[in-house]
Formats: sequence, C-alpha cells, structure tokens
Amino acid sequence: EDRISGIRTVPLGQRAMGFCRKTSNAKEEGKKEAVYLRKKITLVWAITLTIGTIVGSGIFIAPKGVLKNSGNVGLSLVVWLACGVLSLFGALSYADLGTSITKSGGHYIYLLETLGPLPAFLRLWAEFVMIRPANIAVVSLAFGRYLIEPLFAPCQAPALAVKLVTTTGISLIIALNCWSVSWSTNIQTALAVLKMVTIGLIIVPGMMALADGKTTNFQNAFDTSSLALEKLPLAFYSGMFAYGGWFYVNFVTEEIVNPEKTIPLSVIVSLLIVTLGYLLTNVSYYAVLTAEEVLASEAVAVSFADRAFKSISSAIPILVALSCFGSLNGGIFAAARMLFAASREGQWPPVFSMIHSRRNTPFPALLLMLPLIFLMVSIGDLYGLLNFYSFSRWLFIGLVTLGLMIHRYRHPEIPRPFKVPLFIPLVFTIICLFIVGMSLYSDPVNTGIGCAITLTGLPVYYLVVQKSRIPVSCSAMFSKYRQ
Repeated sequence: EDRISGIRTVPLGQRAMGFCRKTSNAKEEGKKEAVYLRKKITLVWAITLTIGTIVGSGIFIAPKGVLKNSGNVGLSLVVWLACGVLSLFGALSYADLGTSITKSGGHYIYLLETLGPLPAFLRLWAEFVMIRPANIAVVSLAFGRYLIEPLFAPCQAPALAVKLVTTTGISLIIALNCWSVSWSTNIQTALAVLKMVTIGLIIVPGMMALADGKTTNFQNAFDTSSLALEKLPLAFYSGMFAYGGWFYVNFVTEEIVNPEKTIPLSVIVSLLIVTLGYLLTNVSYYAVLTAEEVLASEAVAVSFADRAFKSISSAIPILVALSCFGSLNGGIFAAARMLFAASREGQWPPVFSMIHSRRNTPFPALLLMLPLIFLMVSIGDLYGLLNFYSFSRWLFIGLVTLGLMIHRYRHPEIPRPFKVPLFIPLVFTIICLFIVGMSLYSDPVNTGIGCAITLTGLPVYYLVVQKSRIPVSCSAMFSKYRQ
C-alpha cells in the first residue's frame, strides 16, 4: 500500500507523477487525490507573462551590443525594428502550433511532434545544460549589477558583490516558484506594470529632449565608417535577446484558460506594445547620450538617468533591477514546464515530472536547474554568455517553425484554431538559420562551443533514451552503471 510520501504515475497528458495524499474523509482512507497543473493563466496573466519575460534586462544592456555590432545609430534602430517584426513572425508561428498541439513544453513538444524525438531531445539537452542556465545568468547578472551599482558610484561594483547579489536573487525566485503558482503570476503582473513605468520614465525625457531640438546625436546616423557587415548577426543576437520571451506562453499551454484565443491574442498584443516601447526607448537613449557614451557604459539606463534627471537618477537602477527580477521570474516559471513535459514524455528523468501535492508546482524541475545556473553566474561575462547560448537557442527555434511547415504538409486534417500564412514561418525560419550560420563566422569561439555542447547530447540520446539502438549487453552494462 502506498503511503503519503509515495509516488505514482498517472495518465499522460492529464496528470503527472506526483506525491500522493490522503483525503480528509476517514471512510476514503487510502484513496489518493490526483495532482495536476491547474488552469490558472487568463488572458491578462498571459499578456503580463509575455511582457514580463520579454522586458527584462535586454532593453537595458542590449543597446550596447546592438550598436557595437551594427556600427552606427541608424542601423542599430533598423535592427531593433527588424528584431521586433521577426519576433512577431515567430510568435504567430508558435501560436499556430500552440493552438493545434495543446501540450505544455514549448520548443521541446513542438519538435517532438513535428520533427521527431532526436531533435526534441537535443533541444532539451541544450536547454538544460546551456541555454536556460546561461540565459538566466545573463539576466540575473544584470539584476545584480543594476541593484548594487549605485552603492559604489562613481566606481564600478566589485564582480564578487554582483555575483553574490545575483545568486541571492535567483534563489529567491526559485523559492517563490516552488511555493505558489498564484504568487508567481501575481508578482509577474505587478512587475510587468512596473516595467512599463520604467520604460516610460526613459521615453518621456528622451522625447522632451527631441522636442527641444536636441538631434545632434542623430546626425550622420548611417555613417558607414565603422560598419562591419560580418558582425551584423551578433547585433541581431543582442536584439533578439531583448525580445526573447515571446515563446514562454507556449511553455504553459495546459495551464492557460481557453488557449485557442488566449495564446494568439497575448503574443500579438504583447509584441506590439514591446516593439513600440523598445524603439522609443532607444531613440530616447540616443537623444540624451552619444554613441560613444552608450558603448562606454556598463549600465546604459543608469548613464541615461544621470544625464536626463539627476533628481531621481538613483531610482532608475532599482526599477531596472526589479524589471530583471520579473524577467527571471517569468523565465524560470516557464522553463521548469519544459523539463516537466520532457520527463512526462519519457525523455528525461522521472523526478522532473513530480508535482508537489499541496502546492501544485513542479518542485524538482525548479530545484534541479540551480547548480548549472550558479556555474554560469560564476563565469560572469554577459556578452560572451549571450553569444554562447544564442547559437543553439535560435537554431532550434528556426527548426520549430520549419517543423510547423512540415507538420502542416503531413497532417492537413488536424484542426488549427489559429492558422498563419506559410509565408510567415518560412521567412522566420530562413532568417533564423541565416543568422545562426553567419554567427559561426562572426564569433567562432563562443558559437562553436555552443554547437559542440549541443552535439554532446547525441551519445546521451543513443545510450540512455534510445537503448534499442545499441547492443543489449552494452545497454545493460550502462544501465547498471547509472543505477
């Protein structure tokens, strides 16, 4: 007989492996209550989850990377607009998939259903060992830097202090997501509003400066003297990093109320708001700061605040740090669902499919991400980490939209409540794969390492997941060693 602390497996797609608990009725002693991921995410929460995960550290640290690799102010603004349009194309393609394949898990589930188990596992492997830890490390390092930078002004904050604050923030967010889905989503809603206020505090003085005729920094905006076309893919990496997060709503499909309408509406509304906000924010940066000042700054928003309004400049870093906190919260909330879904599909250890019986949260999937996140934080190089994981991230996102087109061709009979023209995923796929290919030339070291780590998933897949592909004796010996 199972005990309260026992674990049981329940049907795929509806229930998950979870901790059992007894009912309060004494006559029903020994009966267990099913453990589910509850449908709690409404349209408002989906919009705030999307905006909250997109608007994080990106708009406050990526302008330097976009400008550095695009070569001039004018082209950098074109890159920001192009990244917004490209993100909208990707989000619409994912909305098509999310309304026809109604499982949580995002990229992983879509690759599994469209291209098969091997690409899905490689995406999962890259997500766990590289993409997710590096992405969270980049955002959390920005959180730590902005939070304590004012305490050490005019000097730079010590790297060790930044990392200590960073790890504290990550631990707090993990604890929050382990405790309650409702708390996480409510905090996400509040922080999403705060983020738009922060962006507004940057946009308003920038527009006022332009109205006063301060357009000097936009003269010769398309100067080609520092243009390097081979670096342009890295500019897109920085820009797409700032827009990254439009796909997170697809990670939690099973927890969304009325996903057929909620997913498309949430991504369209969110990306229109974010794209307009990002363009106006960058215009405001350049209205107040020169291109040289943007490139020299470690925290562009702080430099902007010091120049634009010194009276409340100390508040801007705190607001930016809270913005990063919200982005971390949304990213961790969604990423744990991918690991949960993979475990449920049999491609990841069963412990990741456990759900806390009282909290209804994927407790182990959240906790087991921590070690690699802390490892990435210890590296501490923001732009190196960004190029390092972007190769695999955008490669697999491009493969997902390629899979959408193949899936449509193979299964025309499947109902699609939201159907996008094939032109949209086709353009998105071509641009993603082109940027990924060019990045190997632009930054061969970091992108090459990212590619190599992704390929290390091949032996893991064939030795552990696809045991039938290797001799029985070898499989038994390896299984015994793992145990």
